[in-house]
Amino acid sequence: MNAPLMRTPLHDLHLSLGARMVPFAGYEMPVQYRAGVMAEHQHTRAAAGLFDVSHMGQVRLRARSGRVGDAALALERLVPADMLSLKPGRQRYALLTDSQGGIIDDLMVSRLDDALLLVVNAACKDGDLAHIAAGVQDACTVEALSNRALIALQGPTAGAVLAGLAPRAADMRFMDVAEFDVAGVPCIASRSGYTGEDGFELGMPSDGAVCVAEALLAQEGVAPAGLGARDSLRLEAGLCLYGSDIDLGTSPVEAALDWSIQKSRRAGGARAGGFPGADVVLAQLRDGTSRHRVGIAVDGRAPVRGGARLFADADGSLPVGAVTSGAFGPTVGAPVAMGYVGAAHAAAGTALFAELRGKFVPVTVAALPFVAPGFKR
Repeated sequence: MNAPLMRTPLHDLHLSLGARMVPFAGYEMPVQYRAGVMAEHQHTRAAAGLFDVSHMGQVRLRARSGRVGDAALALERLVPADMLSLKPGRQRYALLTDSQGGIIDDLMVSRLDDALLLVVNAACKDGDLAHIAAGVQDACTVEALSNRALIALQGPTAGAVLAGLAPRAADMRFMDVAEFDVAGVPCIASRSGYTGEDGFELGMPSDGAVCVAEALLAQEGVAPAGLGARDSLRLEAGLCLYGSDIDLGTSPVEAALDWSIQKSRRAGGARAGGFPGADVVLAQLRDGTSRHRVGIAVDGRAPVRGGARLFADADGSLPVGAVTSGAFGPTVGAPVAMGYVGAAHAAAGTALFAELRGKFVPVTVAALPFVAPGFKR
């Protein structure tokens, strides 16, 4: 509880840019810069925002056999995603599940020429590392890459910006992975991110992070953005935040993340099941669930925050669920939220009421995402 906050390799750069630093997942992180959250959000939607995500955990899996496919099969013991079909130079979203089908964490998995590279959430990374090692160490070496930094360049001009420094980036499409130098620093780049916009995540040695960040910030249209904008961007994009929208108490199917379970891992597939909680998850895929994650549009201008209860009636006597994330959506121009509601109330357009400062305000179940994605397909 009293441990000093850790710092990313970009800490001093954040301070020089006027960042307001806050504790987050054991790190001192920038929540916003001088422009403010609203401006950073809107700039990322219009041009390119640069985010420090070096607090995330990076883990490398290498098969003891030397065959990357064996590492993929080992990882399938822990996740319901199809890892074996992941081609070199591609990335896939996956979920670590527990024996009850709950979500331990969500992560990104990249297939490199000789290994799998995993990116996990900051608050979960120590537990994830232990969990993964226990599950695959007979087949893989598991290495925490503590000497790596991670930077996200996000927005509709991100492709042109990065291609100006690394021409190979221009040919990448959504979820491609490539290795090239940026400002003389070797990087592993994925065309991905967590804002709903086109963009890249760049992993590099810690001692090269400042050089890469400064080179990107020197490009026209690139501005720093903090955790505040990252949160409002991902919420408008309908993307889950671990610990808020998904956790051990939610399953992939309840969370509307069943798209991350490919056909080969489902009933009748070539490698059906075999992951923790498979019986629960496969039964839910077959039979449905009693509750669903949905978008929530709020009447008025006051955001409905995570934890607010949802009701079917204006008197608050018929509870149907709860909000898990909520904020003002700068692009939408109105408050937006996500939450879980009973299946009978999960259809888009359903009128509900949210508890807000002792009152019950009208809300409407909305389709996700609130803002159409800008990924390069």
